Amino acid sequence: MQREDMKDLLWFLEVAKAQSFTKAAATLGTSQSTLSYTIKQLEARLGVRLLTRTTRSVATTEAGERLFQSLSPRFEGIEADLADLVAFREKPSGTVRLTLSDHALQMTVWPKLSRVLSGYPDIRVELYSDNGMRNIVEERFDAGVRLGESVDKDMIAVRIGPDWRLRAVGSPDYFASHGIPRVPQDLVGHICINTRQATWGGFYAWEFEKDGRELRVRVDGQLSFNSSIAQIDAAMKGYGIAYIPEDLVEEHIAAGRLQGVLDDWCEPFTGYHLYYASRRQMSPAMKVVLEALRYHG
Repeated sequence: MQREDMKDLLWFLEVAKAQSFTKAAATLGTSQSTLSYTIKQLEARLGVRLLTRTTRSVATTEAGERLFQSLSPRFEGIEADLADLVAFREKPSGTVRLTLSDHALQMTVWPKLSRVLSGYPDIRVELYSDNGMRNIVEERFDAGVRLGESVDKDMIAVRIGPDWRLRAVGSPDYFASHGIPRVPQDLVGHICINTRQATWGGFYAWEFEKDGRELRVRVDGQLSFNSSIAQIDAAMKGYGIAYIPEDLVEEHIAAGRLQGVLDDWCEPFTGYHLYYASRRQMSPAMKVVLEALRYHG
């Protein structure tokens, strides 16, 4: 490959991506005629047509599409490598957007980030808290936080927290009045505090497991929330049984404000993982966030 081919290939990629000589020329800072001539010369040297041109549009031929799909990730990799080199001399800066649950935010992510962000004043972090399963690529998040078992297989996942479990809890007064459930199925006859799932719109079916046997129970009651903190307060005031991350209710159980039930059915989940789409697109700011959150056991 001649040296001029490198520039010509970059120009071809820009035209194929923009599907327009006019837009590509503006991006590259050259004239449309110069760009068109350059592509024709490239096609002549390769001996194959890369683009189909009409008065209104530009499209890749079969050969052109194959070349585009082959070259595009390679040049993206080179750009990412150059960005990494720049990071050695530049202080990390920019915005990192994360989507996560309120529990992940409160108990894992914020405690870790709060210890390091003061050392990086040029990094901005947006923490979008809800209980939905967000598509981080479509919604332009840099990363998301989910339980390890919930991360899509095509994502890169890094563990950021230990295993944890949910606890079924209620006030001592509630259990004195309504009795104590002995197996998960007993919850159908109890007043429970529900959680609405943002992604699917329905209520969360409480998940239990014992000796390899898994159960899902759909509960009912007067109240539903999408916030763990509000559920805890409602449970302490006697509005029913809530299913809450253990680390949020340990203190209340120890103080006697709440009472745990069905503990032998409450198995731990795989801990939280930070997941993202590609290593190549990771900014220096994102690397700082990742290393701050990484779980070391």
